[in-house]
Amino acid sequence: MQEDGFSQSSLYSGNATHPIYADVLTPFRPDPERLPILLIHGAFHTGTAYLTTPDGRAGWAPFFASRGRRSYVMDWPGHGRSPAGPEFHRLSGEDIVRSAGKLIEEIGPCVLLAHSAAGPIAWQLAESHSAYVKGIIGVAPGGPANLQPALPDDPEAIAALRYDQEAGCPIYSDPSRVFYVGADFIRDYWANSPRFPAVAVDRYARSIVGESPRILNERFRIGGAGLAVEHPAEIAARPILIVTGELDPRHPKEADERIAHYFGADFYFLPDRGIAGNGHMLMLEDNSDQIAELIEAWMSDQGI
Repeated sequence: MQEDGFSQSSLYSGNATHPIYADVLTPFRPDPERLPILLIHGAFHTGTAYLTTPDGRAGWAPFFASRGRRSYVMDWPGHGRSPAGPEFHRLSGEDIVRSAGKLIEEIGPCVLLAHSAAGPIAWQLAESHSAYVKGIIGVAPGGPANLQPALPDDPEAIAALRYDQEAGCPIYSDPSRVFYVGADFIRDYWANSPRFPAVAVDRYARSIVGESPRILNERFRIGGAGLAVEHPAEIAARPILIVTGELDPRHPKEADERIAHYFGADFYFLPDRGIAGNGHMLMLEDNSDQIAELIEAWMSDQGI
C-alpha cells in the first residue's frame, strides 16, 4: 500500500450567490488508480470534521491523501470559510447542490463522501452531474425525500416526535432565523457513543455552527419539503456504499439499510464487520482510521 505525504492548498468555487471554500490535499505521489474524493460535511458542521478530530488526530481527508488520493474538503455555503449572505436562513439543499456542482466540474471525475444531511445533496449531485460522480459513500446519510413520509408543518406535532427513531427524531426549525443547538443536543445525537473522545466533547462543541432552518426542515420533510430524486436507477448505476454505526439514534440499521436497498448499494453496518460502539460522527470517533481503512478498501475493490 502506498503511503506518503501531501501538500495542502485551498480554493474558492461555487457560484456568485453561494461561494464555496475548499481545502485541497494533494499527495506528493498521487496514485493514478485512485480517483479524487470530495468530502461533504453534514448540518451544523464544517469541513474541519474531515481534517482533524477533536482529540487532535489526523482526519479522514489526510488519511485518504496519505493513500495517494487527492482529497477535497468543502464548507457548505455560509459555513466555515464559505461566505454567508444576509439570506443565509433561506439556504436550501438545491442551493448547495448547484454550488457544489460547480466545484465538481472543476475537480472532474471523483468520488463523493457525504455525511448525514449531506446525503440528499449527494444523491442529487449524482443526478445533476452523472458524468462526474463515479461513486458515492454515504456515512449515516439522509435518504432522498422519496423514502421519507411528509411531516406536518406544526412545531408541536414535530416536538412530540423528538425521540421517535422511526420518524428520524425530527426537530422543527423556525424558518425566519438561523437555528443553533446546545450542549444537550450535541451529547444526545453526535457525541453520544463510547467511541467519541469524551475528553474533547467541549472542544468539539466549539466547532458547531448555526444552520439554515430551511435545510433542517427539508431534511425531515417538514411540510413536505425535501430533495427527491427522479431517476434512482441511474444513480444506482455507479458504486455506492452506505456505512452506519451501532449507536446512532437517527440512523438505526433498518433505516440506512432501506436507503442501501433503494439504490442497490453495498451496506456496511459496522457491528456486522466486527466494529462496535460507534455513533453518528464516525470520522471523529476513536477508531476513525479503522473505518477510513474499510472505506478505502471498498473504493479500491470498486476500481475507483
